[in-house]
Amino acid sequence: MAEDLDTFRAETRRWLEANCPPEMRTPMTSEKDVCWGGRNFTFQSEAQKQWLKVMGERGWTVPDWPKEYGGGGLSPAETKVLRQEMAALGCRKPLESFGISMLGPALLKYGTEEQKHEHLPKIARGEIRWCQGYSEPNAGSDLASLATSAEDKGDHFLVNGQKVWTSYADQADWIFCLTRTDTSTKQGGITFLLFDMESEGVSTKPILLISGNSPFCETFFDDVKVPKDQVLGEINQGWSVAKYLLGHEREMISGMGGRSQGPSLSDYALGKIGKDEHGRLDDPVLRARIAMYEVRSHAFAAMSERFMDRLKAGKIHPAQPSMMKYYGTELNKDRHELFMAAGGSDALEWDSEGSGGGKAARAWLRTKANSIEGGTSEIQLNIVAKRILELPEA
Repeated sequence: MAEDLDTFRAETRRWLEANCPPEMRTPMTSEKDVCWGGRNFTFQSEAQKQWLKVMGERGWTVPDWPKEYGGGGLSPAETKVLRQEMAALGCRKPLESFGISMLGPALLKYGTEEQKHEHLPKIARGEIRWCQGYSEPNAGSDLASLATSAEDKGDHFLVNGQKVWTSYADQADWIFCLTRTDTSTKQGGITFLLFDMESEGVSTKPILLISGNSPFCETFFDDVKVPKDQVLGEINQGWSVAKYLLGHEREMISGMGGRSQGPSLSDYALGKIGKDEHGRLDDPVLRARIAMYEVRSHAFAAMSERFMDRLKAGKIHPAQPSMMKYYGTELNKDRHELFMAAGGSDALEWDSEGSGGGKAARAWLRTKANSIEGGTSEIQLNIVAKRILELPEA
């Protein structure tokens, strides 16, 4: 087995060296460098387009998905090797996708064969971009109190209502959406629908955040016709699909705490503050804070490895995604606090050339939403308290 993995590692390295364009082996510098794919996506370069193409053809945008659905068919151990070799060469992730991180796992578990063959290969090749229709204006963290209705019209549903905080809804091709199909029961009256954002009656309106940028939108449905073969799971049983998907969403958000995200904090601080006579960061307090962050970051990386191994093996505790989401969120917020501290007053500049258009400040402000999106930190802590620590209800 070890020899097989060694052979796979060597072959993978050779293939990556031959196929990953040099431009895709440099760190991303902004949100514009992220490849989202989809019908209307504008590639930043030919290299970005080529990298997605070759990785999609090989199934390595979703290496552990079955080959018949567009994946690479790799084992968990091979998937880890691929991730390690990509990191060693500095390869960028070829595709960022809610289809991969959220909907895909739900389709694999609950979808019909027709739905899997229709949607999963397009997700794997980056041909379609999905958004999530969960949050509503009056539902808050009590997600199951949603009011967007799907009225049964025989061969189709008629959807009416509003979603909010719909990330990238104005750029997405399709939406996975929770709808109310039975008002006599709360969680037992929800149906999970898939439909095209170009359907008649769908409209979006961007929401600006304090940072001046935002991926969020309000999304409106006005008599939207959705065929019944676009129900994922069973009618009125969408809450089970929603909860399963939420676990994967929280796993995705916890990844924000990963050490490989963005520029090195230590290098940034050294560039801004300089070194003392011993070659160390010339600010002992900030040096200690960064050291503490690095220790926590290493511990989180180790915990993430174990989490992913157990997730692939289907052995994680149901509340573990909440634990990962909470800690990853806090770690990401701490990281950007330290960027601001290292940058000093320069980091507060909003539009100057020196601050890169307020890059650090805008990123720092954006992290404030991390404690809300995907379920608030308070919700995650409640789940951990009840399901892991077995504390009584308040």
